[in-house]
Amino acid sequence: MMRRSKLEMYIDILKVLAHRGPLKLTHIMNKANVNCSVLKEYLDFLIKQNLVEERTVGKTRVVYAVTQRGIMVLKYFRELKQVLPIVEELRNKAPVPY
Repeated sequence: MMRRSKLEMYIDILKVLAHRGPLKLTHIMNKANVNCSVLKEYLDFLIKQNLVEERTVGKTRVVYAVTQRGIMVLKYFRELKQVLPIVEELRNKAPVPY
C-alpha cells in the first residue's frame, strides 16, 4: 500500500468526521487508520484551521466534529479531484519525488 500524503490523511480524517462524527479519538483512529500521536498532531492542525472542532459531551467526554468550513473543504477537494484525474493518473505511473 502506498503511504498517504499529509493532505490525504487530513482529508481522510475530515471524511470520517463528516460521515460518522462527532467521534472520540479512538474511533477516528480506527476509522481513518491513523495512529494516536499522529492523529493528535493532525487534529491540532485541523482545529487551528477551523476545519474541526472539539466538543465536550457531558462532563468529560471529548469528541471531534467537522465544521461547516471543513465540509466546504471536502466539497472543493472532491470537485478538484474530478477536474484533475490526471494528477492521480501520473502519480500511479511514476514515483513522485517529495
